Amino acid sequence: MIIEDDAGIRRILENHRVVALVGLSPKEDRPSNRVARYLLAHGYTVIPVNPGQREILGQTCYPGLKDIPVQVDMVDVFRNADDVPPVAADAIAIGAKSLWLQLGVVNPATAAKAAAAGLDVVMDRCTKIEHARLFG
Repeated sequence: MIIEDDAGIRRILENHRVVALVGLSPKEDRPSNRVARYLLAHGYTVIPVNPGQREILGQTCYPGLKDIPVQVDMVDVFRNADDVPPVAADAIAIGAKSLWLQLGVVNPATAAKAAAAGLDVVMDRCTKIEHARLFG
């Protein structure tokens, strides 16, 4: 289901606590790094996905979603919209519950495909901003 309402976003943020963050940068000044730090500080499990890194923010980093050895609830994507289709396919394959496309990441066709596969999909929103807005 494509989620655009506050109730749906709140439900995802309350219940999808294991987050694979695709495109997490080790650079502290990058938005992905700031979001990951925020989520960690608010009790989420953050699993970095970046093939060029071994560890980010003290967390083991994986080259891809299929390499993660635990169940992932949310796949949070910091990649260009054109890079989303294979990420969404892997999110479906690993049984993720939601696909979250960050601010500026818009891919309606892929969002529809993920939603049809049973994932909750949020597009063009920031997990950090939405969490702060809804939970203070």
